[in-house]
Amino acid sequence: MAENKNRDVAASILPLVGGPENVTSVVHCMTRLRLGLADRSLVQDEALKALPDVMGVVEDETYQIVLGPGKVARVTPEFEALVEEGRAAAPAASPAPAPHAATADELAAQGAEMRAARKAKNATPFKLFLRKIANIFVPLIPALIGCGIVAGINGLLINLEWLPSVTPALAAIASGFMSLIAVFVGYNTAKEFGGTPILGGAVAAIIVYAGVANIEAFGQKLSPGQGGVLGALGAAVLAVYVEKWCRKWVPEAVDVLVTPTLTVLISGLVTIFGLMYVAGEVSTGIGTAANWLLDNTGAFAGLVLGGLFLPLVMLGLHQALIPIHTTLIEQQGYTVLLPILAMAGAGQVGCAIAVFKRLKHNASIRKTIKSALPAGFLGVGEPLIYGVSLPLGRPFITACVGGAAGGAFVGLFSMLGDKVGSTAIGPSGWALFPLLDGNHGWGSTALIYGGGLLVGYIVGFVATYFFGFSKQMLVDLNAEAPEATAPVTVPDTPEALTPSAR
Repeated sequence: MAENKNRDVAASILPLVGGPENVTSVVHCMTRLRLGLADRSLVQDEALKALPDVMGVVEDETYQIVLGPGKVARVTPEFEALVEEGRAAAPAASPAPAPHAATADELAAQGAEMRAARKAKNATPFKLFLRKIANIFVPLIPALIGCGIVAGINGLLINLEWLPSVTPALAAIASGFMSLIAVFVGYNTAKEFGGTPILGGAVAAIIVYAGVANIEAFGQKLSPGQGGVLGALGAAVLAVYVEKWCRKWVPEAVDVLVTPTLTVLISGLVTIFGLMYVAGEVSTGIGTAANWLLDNTGAFAGLVLGGLFLPLVMLGLHQALIPIHTTLIEQQGYTVLLPILAMAGAGQVGCAIAVFKRLKHNASIRKTIKSALPAGFLGVGEPLIYGVSLPLGRPFITACVGGAAGGAFVGLFSMLGDKVGSTAIGPSGWALFPLLDGNHGWGSTALIYGGGLLVGYIVGFVATYFFGFSKQMLVDLNAEAPEATAPVTVPDTPEALTPSAR
Protein backbone atom coordinates (compact mmCIF):
# COMPACT_ATOMS: atom_id res chain seq x y z
CA MET A 1 0.00 0.00 0.00
CA ALA A 2 2.86 2.39 0.83
CA GLU A 3 4.41 1.87 -2.61
CA ASN A 4 1.05 2.51 -4.27
CA LYS A 5 0.64 5.72 -2.29
CA ASN A 6 4.08 6.98 -3.28
CA ARG A 7 3.39 6.07 -6.88
CA ASP A 8 0.08 7.94 -6.70
CA VAL A 9 1.92 11.05 -5.44
CA ALA A 10 4.41 10.76 -8.30
CA ALA A 11 1.59 10.22 -10.80
CA SER A 12 -0.22 13.33 -9.57
CA ILE A 13 2.92 15.45 -9.96
CA LEU A 14 4.09 14.28 -13.39
CA PRO A 15 1.35 15.78 -15.60
CA LEU A 16 1.57 19.07 -13.71
CA VAL A 17 5.25 19.51 -14.65
CA GLY A 18 4.56 19.01 -18.34
CA GLY A 19 4.63 15.22 -18.58
CA PRO A 20 7.53 12.78 -19.15
CA GLU A 21 8.87 14.53 -22.26
CA ASN A 22 9.32 17.78 -20.34
CA VAL A 23 11.46 16.20 -17.59
CA THR A 24 15.18 16.21 -18.39
CA SER A 25 16.59 15.17 -15.00
CA VAL A 26 15.34 13.82 -11.67
CA VAL A 27 17.23 13.98 -8.36
CA HIS A 28 16.30 14.64 -4.76
CA CYS A 29 17.88 16.12 -1.65
CA MET A 30 16.72 15.91 1.98
CA THR A 31 13.30 17.44 1.39
CA ARG A 32 12.90 18.31 -2.29
CA LEU A 33 12.29 16.59 -5.62
CA ARG A 34 14.56 18.48 -8.02
CA LEU A 35 13.56 18.41 -11.68
CA GLY A 36 15.32 19.61 -14.79
CA LEU A 37 12.66 20.85 -17.20
CA ALA A 38 12.80 21.44 -20.95
CA ASP A 39 10.03 24.06 -20.90
CA ARG A 40 9.32 25.85 -17.62
CA SER A 41 6.10 27.40 -19.00
CA LEU A 42 4.39 23.98 -19.04
CA VAL A 43 4.48 23.71 -15.25
CA GLN A 44 1.19 24.32 -13.44
CA ASP A 45 2.47 25.91 -10.21
CA GLU A 46 -0.84 26.53 -8.50
CA ALA A 47 -2.13 23.04 -9.22
CA LEU A 48 1.10 21.58 -7.81
CA LYS A 49 0.80 23.63 -4.63
CA ALA A 50 -2.76 22.37 -4.25
CA LEU A 51 -1.66 18.72 -4.04
CA PRO A 52 -1.99 17.44 -0.44
CA ASP A 53 1.54 15.98 -0.38
CA VAL A 54 3.26 19.06 -1.80
CA MET A 55 4.48 21.53 0.85
CA GLY A 56 5.61 24.14 -1.65
CA VAL A 57 7.61 24.74 -4.81
CA VAL A 58 10.87 26.64 -5.29
CA GLU A 59 12.29 27.97 -8.55
CA ASP A 60 16.07 27.59 -8.71
CA GLU A 61 18.58 26.17 -11.17
CA THR A 62 16.24 23.17 -11.03
CA TYR A 63 12.50 23.18 -10.35
CA GLN A 64 12.13 21.99 -6.75
CA ILE A 65 9.01 20.44 -5.24
CA VAL A 66 9.08 20.30 -1.42
CA LEU A 67 7.75 16.93 -0.24
CA GLY A 68 9.47 16.65 3.14
CA PRO A 69 12.10 14.30 4.63
CA GLY A 70 11.48 10.59 4.11
CA LYS A 71 8.66 11.05 1.61
CA VAL A 72 10.87 12.57 -1.08
CA ALA A 73 13.22 9.57 -1.01
CA ARG A 74 10.26 7.24 -1.58
CA VAL A 75 8.46 9.28 -4.21
CA THR A 76 11.56 9.99 -6.36
CA PRO A 77 12.14 6.41 -7.64
CA GLU A 78 8.42 6.09 -8.42
CA PHE A 79 8.57 9.39 -10.31
CA GLU A 80 11.64 8.24 -12.26
CA ALA A 81 9.89 5.01 -13.18
CA LEU A 82 6.82 6.87 -14.41
CA VAL A 83 8.98 9.20 -16.51
CA GLU A 84 10.71 6.24 -18.17
CA GLU A 85 7.42 4.45 -18.75
CA GLY A 86 5.87 7.61 -20.21
CA ARG A 87 8.76 8.13 -22.60
CA ALA A 88 8.64 4.53 -23.75
CA ALA A 89 4.92 4.69 -24.40
CA ALA A 90 4.91 8.13 -26.06
CA PRO A 91 4.48 8.30 -29.85
CA ALA A 92 7.37 9.60 -31.93
CA ALA A 93 5.79 13.01 -32.37
CA SER A 94 3.42 13.72 -29.55
CA PRO A 95 1.82 17.16 -29.28
CA ALA A 96 3.00 19.40 -26.49
CA PRO A 97 0.71 19.51 -23.46
CA ALA A 98 -1.68 22.41 -23.51
CA PRO A 99 -0.68 25.22 -21.19
CA HIS A 100 -2.86 25.69 -18.16
CA ALA A 101 -5.18 28.62 -17.87
CA ALA A 102 -3.63 31.46 -15.92
CA THR A 103 -4.54 35.05 -15.32
CA ALA A 104 -2.35 37.91 -16.45
CA ASP A 105 -1.57 38.74 -12.84
CA GLU A 106 -0.39 35.17 -12.17
CA LEU A 107 1.89 35.17 -15.18
CA ALA A 108 3.29 38.58 -14.32
CA ALA A 109 3.95 37.53 -10.72
CA GLN A 110 5.63 34.30 -11.81
CA GLY A 111 7.76 36.12 -14.35
CA ALA A 112 8.85 38.76 -11.86
CA GLU A 113 9.75 36.13 -9.29
CA MET A 114 11.70 34.06 -11.78
CA ARG A 115 13.63 37.07 -13.11
CA ALA A 116 14.46 38.31 -9.62
CA ALA A 117 15.41 34.89 -8.33
CA ARG A 118 17.36 33.50 -11.24
CA LYS A 119 19.05 36.55 -12.75
CA ALA A 120 19.60 38.86 -9.81
CA LYS A 121 20.28 36.42 -7.00
CA ASN A 122 21.23 32.90 -7.97
CA ALA A 123 23.36 33.27 -11.09
CA THR A 124 26.39 35.03 -9.61
CA PRO A 125 29.74 33.19 -9.65
CA PHE A 126 29.83 33.18 -5.86
CA LYS A 127 26.35 31.63 -5.61
CA LEU A 128 27.22 29.03 -8.25
CA PHE A 129 30.39 28.17 -6.32
CA LEU A 130 28.43 27.78 -3.08
CA ARG A 131 25.97 25.53 -4.89
CA LYS A 132 28.86 23.30 -5.97
CA ILE A 133 30.09 23.11 -2.38
CA ALA A 134 26.61 22.17 -1.20
CA ASN A 135 26.35 19.50 -3.89
CA ILE A 136 29.53 17.93 -2.53
CA PHE A 137 28.26 17.59 1.04
CA VAL A 138 24.48 17.14 0.70
CA PRO A 139 24.77 13.52 -0.53
CA LEU A 140 26.74 12.73 2.64
CA ILE A 141 23.99 13.89 5.01
CA PRO A 142 22.06 10.57 5.23
CA ALA A 143 25.23 8.77 6.36
CA LEU A 144 26.03 11.56 8.83
CA ILE A 145 22.55 11.29 10.30
CA GLY A 146 22.55 7.50 10.52
CA CYS A 147 26.03 7.29 12.05
CA GLY A 148 25.23 10.20 14.37
CA ILE A 149 22.17 8.47 15.80
CA VAL A 150 24.10 5.21 16.24
CA ALA A 151 26.81 7.19 18.07
CA GLY A 152 24.16 8.69 20.36
CA ILE A 153 22.70 5.26 21.14
CA ASN A 154 26.17 3.92 21.83
CA GLY A 155 26.98 6.80 24.17
CA LEU A 156 23.75 6.18 26.08
CA LEU A 157 24.54 2.46 26.46
CA ILE A 158 28.07 3.24 27.66
CA ASN A 159 26.82 5.75 30.25
CA LEU A 160 24.25 3.23 31.53
CA GLU A 161 26.85 0.43 31.40
CA TRP A 162 24.47 -1.71 29.33
CA LEU A 163 25.48 -4.30 26.72
CA PRO A 164 29.27 -3.84 27.07
CA SER A 165 29.85 -6.55 24.47
CA VAL A 166 27.82 -4.62 21.86
CA THR A 167 29.09 -1.07 22.35
CA PRO A 168 32.46 -1.66 20.58
CA ALA A 169 30.56 -2.83 17.50
CA LEU A 170 28.29 0.22 17.63
CA ALA A 171 31.35 2.45 17.98
CA ALA A 172 32.83 0.92 14.83
CA ILE A 173 29.56 1.41 12.93
CA ALA A 174 29.27 5.03 14.07
CA SER A 175 32.91 5.95 13.46
CA GLY A 176 33.73 4.07 10.25
CA PHE A 177 32.16 6.61 7.93
CA MET A 178 33.68 9.61 9.69
CA SER A 179 37.13 8.04 9.55
CA LEU A 180 36.87 7.89 5.75
CA ILE A 181 34.70 10.94 5.06
CA ALA A 182 37.63 12.64 3.31
CA VAL A 183 37.50 9.96 0.59
CA PHE A 184 33.79 10.59 -0.05
CA VAL A 185 34.35 14.34 -0.10
CA GLY A 186 37.17 13.91 -2.62
CA TYR A 187 35.03 11.68 -4.83
CA ASN A 188 32.07 14.08 -4.83
CA THR A 189 34.33 17.11 -5.33
CA ALA A 190 35.93 15.71 -8.47
CA LYS A 191 32.50 14.73 -9.78
CA GLU A 192 31.08 18.20 -9.14
CA PHE A 193 34.04 20.07 -10.68
CA GLY A 194 34.09 17.97 -13.83
CA GLY A 195 36.90 15.51 -13.15
CA THR A 196 37.08 11.74 -12.74
CA PRO A 197 35.45 11.02 -9.34
CA ILE A 198 37.60 8.02 -8.46
CA LEU A 199 40.78 10.05 -8.96
CA GLY A 200 39.47 12.71 -6.59
CA GLY A 201 38.75 9.99 -4.04
CA ALA A 202 42.18 8.44 -4.54
CA VAL A 203 44.01 11.71 -3.87
CA ALA A 204 41.81 12.53 -0.87
CA ALA A 205 42.48 9.04 0.55
CA ILE A 206 46.08 10.10 1.15
CA ILE A 207 44.86 12.34 3.97
CA VAL A 208 43.45 9.44 6.01
CA TYR A 209 46.21 6.93 5.17
CA ALA A 210 48.01 5.82 8.34
CA GLY A 211 51.40 5.90 6.59
CA VAL A 212 51.48 9.69 6.39
CA ALA A 213 52.58 9.60 10.04
CA ASN A 214 56.07 8.73 8.72
CA ILE A 215 56.26 11.88 6.57
CA GLU A 216 57.56 15.25 7.71
CA ALA A 217 56.30 18.55 6.26
CA PHE A 218 56.93 22.11 7.47
CA GLY A 219 59.22 20.80 10.18
CA GLN A 220 56.71 18.43 11.79
CA LYS A 221 55.35 14.94 11.34
CA LEU A 222 52.01 14.68 9.57
CA SER A 223 49.15 12.87 11.26
CA PRO A 224 46.46 10.76 9.57
CA GLY A 225 43.37 12.87 8.94
CA GLN A 226 45.27 16.17 9.15
CA GLY A 227 43.42 18.73 7.05
CA GLY A 228 40.18 16.74 7.16
CA VAL A 229 37.38 17.51 4.74
CA LEU A 230 38.88 20.89 3.77
CA GLY A 231 42.12 19.22 2.75
CA ALA A 232 40.20 16.56 0.84
CA LEU A 233 38.19 19.21 -0.98
CA GLY A 234 41.32 21.14 -1.94
CA ALA A 235 43.18 17.99 -3.01
CA ALA A 236 40.32 16.85 -5.24
CA VAL A 237 39.93 20.28 -6.87
CA LEU A 238 43.66 20.27 -7.60
CA ALA A 239 43.35 16.77 -9.06
CA VAL A 240 40.58 17.96 -11.40
CA TYR A 241 42.75 20.79 -12.75
CA VAL A 242 45.78 18.52 -13.16
CA GLU A 243 43.65 15.96 -14.98
CA LYS A 244 42.18 18.57 -17.34
CA TRP A 245 45.65 19.94 -18.01
CA CYS A 246 46.89 16.44 -18.86
CA ARG A 247 43.97 15.79 -21.23
CA LYS A 248 45.06 18.79 -23.32
CA TRP A 249 48.51 17.56 -24.23
CA VAL A 250 48.81 13.82 -23.46
CA PRO A 251 48.42 11.76 -26.69
CA GLU A 252 45.26 9.64 -26.79
CA ALA A 253 47.28 6.45 -27.23
CA VAL A 254 48.86 6.77 -23.77
CA ASP A 255 46.21 8.88 -22.06
CA VAL A 256 44.80 5.97 -20.07
CA LEU A 257 48.23 5.40 -18.52
CA VAL A 258 49.78 8.85 -18.25
CA THR A 259 46.84 11.05 -17.18
CA PRO A 260 45.76 9.08 -14.08
CA THR A 261 49.37 8.60 -13.03
CA LEU A 262 50.30 12.26 -13.28
CA THR A 263 47.02 13.32 -11.67
CA VAL A 264 47.55 11.15 -8.61
CA LEU A 265 51.30 11.82 -8.41
CA ILE A 266 51.28 15.62 -8.76
CA SER A 267 48.15 16.18 -6.68
CA GLY A 268 49.33 13.68 -4.09
CA LEU A 269 52.70 15.34 -3.61
CA VAL A 270 51.13 18.80 -3.29
CA THR A 271 48.61 17.39 -0.82
CA ILE A 272 51.25 15.76 1.35
CA PHE A 273 53.79 18.58 1.32
CA GLY A 274 51.38 21.51 1.35
CA LEU A 275 47.64 21.07 1.55
CA MET A 276 47.53 18.76 4.55
CA TYR A 277 49.47 21.22 6.70
CA VAL A 278 47.64 24.33 5.48
CA ALA A 279 44.17 22.76 5.65
CA GLY A 280 45.02 21.35 9.07
CA GLU A 281 45.82 24.81 10.36
CA VAL A 282 42.63 26.23 8.86
CA SER A 283 40.52 23.40 10.33
CA THR A 284 42.06 23.91 13.76
CA GLY A 285 41.40 27.62 13.45
CA ILE A 286 37.72 27.01 12.64
CA GLY A 287 37.27 24.84 15.72
CA THR A 288 39.15 27.28 17.94
CA ALA A 289 37.21 30.27 16.60
CA ALA A 290 33.80 28.60 17.03
CA ASN A 291 34.58 27.59 20.61
CA TRP A 292 36.04 30.99 21.48
CA LEU A 293 33.04 32.77 19.99
CA LEU A 294 30.54 30.81 22.06
CA ASP A 295 32.68 30.71 25.20
CA ASN A 296 33.21 34.48 25.27
CA THR A 297 30.27 36.03 23.40
CA GLY A 298 27.77 33.18 23.53
CA ALA A 299 24.54 35.12 24.00
CA PHE A 300 25.47 37.79 21.45
CA ALA A 301 26.80 35.26 18.95
CA GLY A 302 23.62 33.21 19.32
CA LEU A 303 21.51 36.34 18.86
CA VAL A 304 23.28 37.21 15.60
CA LEU A 305 23.43 33.66 14.20
CA GLY A 306 19.85 32.78 15.12
CA GLY A 307 18.53 36.10 13.82
CA LEU A 308 20.34 36.08 10.49
CA PHE A 309 19.94 32.44 9.50
CA LEU A 310 16.55 32.81 7.78
CA PRO A 311 17.88 35.58 5.48
CA LEU A 312 20.97 33.44 4.81
CA VAL A 313 18.76 30.51 3.80
CA MET A 314 16.64 32.82 1.67
CA LEU A 315 19.74 34.04 -0.18
CA GLY A 316 21.39 30.62 -0.42
CA LEU A 317 24.41 31.78 1.60
CA HIS A 318 23.87 29.17 4.33
CA GLN A 319 25.63 26.70 2.06
CA ALA A 320 28.95 28.25 3.04
CA LEU A 321 28.42 26.83 6.54
CA ILE A 322 28.22 23.19 5.44
CA PRO A 323 32.00 22.57 5.32
CA ILE A 324 32.33 24.35 8.69
CA HIS A 325 29.71 22.09 10.28
CA THR A 326 31.40 19.02 8.82
CA THR A 327 34.82 20.16 10.02
CA LEU A 328 33.53 20.69 13.57
CA ILE A 329 31.87 17.25 13.59
CA GLU A 330 35.10 15.69 12.35
CA GLN A 331 37.17 17.49 15.02
CA GLN A 332 34.91 17.52 18.08
CA GLY A 333 32.25 14.92 17.34
CA TYR A 334 29.52 17.57 17.00
CA THR A 335 28.90 21.02 15.58
CA VAL A 336 28.02 23.69 18.14
CA LEU A 337 26.65 26.01 15.45
CA LEU A 338 23.73 23.96 14.13
CA PRO A 339 21.53 23.95 17.29
CA ILE A 340 21.82 27.75 17.44
CA LEU A 341 20.96 28.14 13.74
CA ALA A 342 18.02 25.77 14.22
CA MET A 343 16.41 28.40 16.45
CA ALA A 344 15.55 30.36 13.29
CA GLY A 345 13.02 27.64 12.48
CA ALA A 346 11.51 28.00 15.96
CA GLY A 347 11.00 31.72 15.40
CA GLN A 348 9.36 30.91 12.07
CA VAL A 349 6.93 28.46 13.74
CA GLY A 350 5.99 30.98 16.45
CA CYS A 351 5.47 33.61 13.76
CA ALA A 352 3.18 31.30 11.76
CA ILE A 353 1.01 30.55 14.79
CA ALA A 354 0.64 34.27 15.46
CA VAL A 355 -0.34 34.88 11.83
CA PHE A 356 -2.93 32.12 12.16
CA LYS A 357 -4.39 33.82 15.24
CA ARG A 358 -4.37 37.33 13.80
CA LEU A 359 -5.86 36.51 10.39
CA LYS A 360 -9.03 34.79 11.60
CA HIS A 361 -10.97 35.50 8.42
CA ASN A 362 -8.31 34.66 5.85
CA ALA A 363 -9.06 31.03 4.99
CA SER A 364 -6.28 30.90 2.39
CA ILE A 365 -3.39 31.75 4.71
CA ARG A 366 -4.80 29.74 7.61
CA LYS A 367 -5.07 26.68 5.36
CA THR A 368 -1.45 27.10 4.26
CA ILE A 369 -0.28 27.40 7.87
CA LYS A 370 -2.22 24.33 9.03
CA SER A 371 -0.67 22.22 6.29
CA ALA A 372 2.87 23.57 6.77
CA LEU A 373 3.15 23.73 10.58
CA PRO A 374 3.85 20.00 11.16
CA ALA A 375 6.79 20.19 8.78
CA GLY A 376 7.89 23.42 10.46
CA PHE A 377 8.06 21.74 13.87
CA LEU A 378 10.30 19.09 12.28
CA GLY A 379 12.63 21.72 10.85
CA VAL A 380 11.36 21.98 7.26
CA GLY A 381 10.86 25.73 7.03
CA GLU A 382 10.48 26.46 3.33
CA PRO A 383 6.67 26.15 3.19
CA LEU A 384 6.28 28.65 6.03
CA ILE A 385 8.92 31.02 4.68
CA TYR A 386 7.68 31.13 1.10
CA GLY A 387 4.03 30.47 1.80
CA VAL A 388 3.49 32.75 4.80
CA SER A 389 6.08 35.06 6.33
CA LEU A 390 8.16 36.29 3.38
CA PRO A 391 5.22 37.29 1.13
CA LEU A 392 3.68 39.16 4.08
CA GLY A 393 6.89 41.13 4.75
CA ARG A 394 6.83 42.20 8.37
CA PRO A 395 6.18 38.72 9.82
CA PHE A 396 9.42 37.55 8.21
CA ILE A 397 11.30 40.13 10.30
CA THR A 398 9.48 39.13 13.50
CA ALA A 399 10.25 35.48 12.76
CA CYS A 400 13.93 36.45 12.67
CA VAL A 401 13.47 38.14 16.06
CA GLY A 402 12.18 34.85 17.46
CA GLY A 403 15.17 33.00 16.00
CA ALA A 404 17.53 35.57 17.52
CA ALA A 405 15.98 35.08 20.98
CA GLY A 406 16.24 31.30 20.79
CA GLY A 407 19.82 31.54 19.55
CA ALA A 408 20.74 33.90 22.39
CA PHE A 409 19.27 31.42 24.90
CA VAL A 410 21.36 28.50 23.61
CA GLY A 411 24.43 30.72 23.21
CA LEU A 412 24.13 31.96 26.78
CA PHE A 413 24.34 28.43 28.17
CA SER A 414 27.33 27.75 25.94
CA MET A 415 29.02 30.78 27.46
CA LEU A 416 28.20 29.37 30.91
CA GLY A 417 29.90 26.08 30.02
CA ASP A 418 27.05 23.91 28.70
CA LYS A 419 27.81 23.27 25.04
CA VAL A 420 24.95 22.09 22.81
CA GLY A 421 25.96 20.35 19.60
CA SER A 422 24.66 18.12 16.81
CA THR A 423 26.44 14.99 15.61
CA ALA A 424 25.11 15.48 12.06
CA ILE A 425 23.81 18.19 9.76
CA GLY A 426 20.48 18.26 7.96
CA PRO A 427 17.69 17.96 10.55
CA SER A 428 16.56 20.75 12.84
CA GLY A 429 13.51 21.47 14.97
CA TRP A 430 12.25 18.45 16.88
CA ALA A 431 14.03 16.15 14.43
CA LEU A 432 17.37 17.27 15.88
CA PHE A 433 16.78 15.78 19.35
CA PRO A 434 18.16 12.28 18.50
CA LEU A 435 21.37 13.86 17.18
CA LEU A 436 22.10 16.15 20.14
CA ASP A 437 25.39 15.89 21.99
CA GLY A 438 27.35 18.15 24.31
CA ASN A 439 29.89 18.31 27.10
CA HIS A 440 27.42 17.52 29.93
CA GLY A 441 25.44 14.57 28.63
CA TRP A 442 22.35 14.21 26.45
CA GLY A 443 19.80 15.10 29.15
CA SER A 444 21.28 18.50 29.92
CA THR A 445 21.87 19.18 26.24
CA ALA A 446 18.28 18.28 25.32
CA LEU A 447 16.87 20.53 28.07
CA ILE A 448 18.85 23.53 26.83
CA TYR A 449 17.97 22.89 23.20
CA GLY A 450 14.30 22.37 24.09
CA GLY A 451 14.36 25.57 26.13
CA GLY A 452 15.79 27.43 23.13
CA LEU A 453 13.00 26.12 20.90
CA LEU A 454 10.40 27.22 23.44
CA VAL A 455 11.94 30.72 23.64
CA GLY A 456 11.98 30.92 19.85
CA TYR A 457 8.32 29.87 19.61
CA ILE A 458 7.19 32.35 22.26
CA VAL A 459 9.21 35.36 21.09
CA GLY A 460 8.38 34.68 17.45
CA PHE A 461 4.69 34.51 18.37
CA VAL A 462 4.67 37.61 20.57
CA ALA A 463 6.75 39.72 18.17
CA THR A 464 4.53 38.78 15.24
CA TYR A 465 1.23 39.10 17.11
CA PHE A 466 1.95 42.63 18.32
CA PHE A 467 4.36 44.00 15.70
CA GLY A 468 3.94 41.84 12.60
CA PHE A 469 1.03 43.73 11.05
CA SER A 470 0.05 47.32 10.43
CA LYS A 471 -3.59 48.26 10.95
CA GLN A 472 -4.13 48.46 7.21
CA MET A 473 -2.58 45.01 6.67
CA LEU A 474 -4.99 43.53 9.20
CA VAL A 475 -7.93 45.14 7.45
CA ASP A 476 -6.82 44.01 3.99
CA LEU A 477 -5.78 40.49 4.96
CA ASN A 478 -8.80 39.75 7.13
CA ALA A 479 -11.21 40.47 4.29
CA GLU A 480 -13.12 37.38 3.21
CA ALA A 481 -11.19 35.63 0.45
CA PRO A 482 -11.76 32.41 -1.50
CA GLU A 483 -9.80 29.41 -0.27
CA ALA A 484 -6.48 28.73 -1.96
CA THR A 485 -3.27 27.00 -1.18
CA ALA A 486 -1.08 30.09 -1.09
CA PRO A 487 -1.58 33.36 0.79
CA VAL A 488 -2.52 36.62 -0.84
CA THR A 489 0.56 38.74 -1.49
CA VAL A 490 0.48 42.09 0.24
CA PRO A 491 1.43 45.06 -1.98
CA ASP A 492 4.77 46.72 -1.32
CA THR A 493 6.26 43.69 0.45
CA PRO A 494 9.77 42.34 -0.24
CA GLU A 495 10.11 40.15 -3.30
CA ALA A 496 10.38 36.45 -2.58
CA LEU A 497 13.91 35.27 -3.18
CA THR A 498 14.69 31.74 -4.24
CA PRO A 499 16.89 29.74 -1.83
CA SER A 500 19.26 26.95 -2.57
CA ALA A 501 18.01 23.57 -1.37
CA ARG A 502 19.33 22.23 1.86
